[in-house]
Amino acid sequence: MPEPELHKIRLNGVELAYFERGVPSPTKPTLLFVHATGFHGRVWDRIIESFDDYHTVAFEQRGHGRSERVVIEHWREFGDDIIAFVKARELGNLIAVGHSMGAHALVDAAGRCEAFARLVLLDPVIAAPEAYDSDADTPFDAEHPAAKRRSRFSSVEEMMERLLPKSAFSLYEPRIFEDYCRFGLVPAESGGFELACHPASEASVYMTARTNGGVYDSIRALQIPVTIVRAMERAGDSLVSNFSASPTWSGLVGELTNGREIHLADCTHFIPMQKPDTVVEIVREEVADWSPAP
Repeated sequence: MPEPELHKIRLNGVELAYFERGVPSPTKPTLLFVHATGFHGRVWDRIIESFDDYHTVAFEQRGHGRSERVVIEHWREFGDDIIAFVKARELGNLIAVGHSMGAHALVDAAGRCEAFARLVLLDPVIAAPEAYDSDADTPFDAEHPAAKRRSRFSSVEEMMERLLPKSAFSLYEPRIFEDYCRFGLVPAESGGFELACHPASEASVYMTARTNGGVYDSIRALQIPVTIVRAMERAGDSLVSNFSASPTWSGLVGELTNGREIHLADCTHFIPMQKPDTVVEIVREEVADWSPAP
């Protein structure tokens, strides 16, 4: 499959990057993919390759990938960027797939923009409504540990070697883990490589995770079909920093007018990395049920 084309566009005062394959068609949906915190657009390659006859866009959020390095102040910024992007590109009738914070951003955007036809939300970072009125579930008063993450590596291979034994990386499909590392680094001015998502940017996402209670206005406004794919349950005493279990409120599907839920009880939060074929099948179902807007 040909390499995707990298494009950049300036919106909302920030330069945003995206990877594109194919061209829009009036008889087929455009598939829009939005990554999680700390990730990038190329992490979707393994999944997108199953849709090589569709127009696909892998969007890189502010502070991530090849998009401009910024500090996040409010999660609504992510939804605002997606709205501005689909309007600038004149995209419509979209099937959009988001993971984690990317799923939060998508549902927030879709409730405020008519460009979307169907959504697939992979373990969205959306807490219960009352959680947005309190900081009780956020154990980081000053600095998130992500701010201290190692950011420089001599090579992709060194990054892979150091990360593989840590966290849930060993559960990733090997191809996806390699893509995560290979495209998650950019050349450093002083030589070697550094993380495309700077630790300060990543930490700012986690530190502002409870800023966008308004996401529920978007959720309740949606009329389009929405599929939530939820990972294993979080233990009752587990901190929000447990990246293996689901951050999705179990009652979320009940807030949707036209929602359904798939519960992958044996899967960690990293659903598209751990079970890409499952994600492909879910997206194929959405494509099969899609019809052009009148």
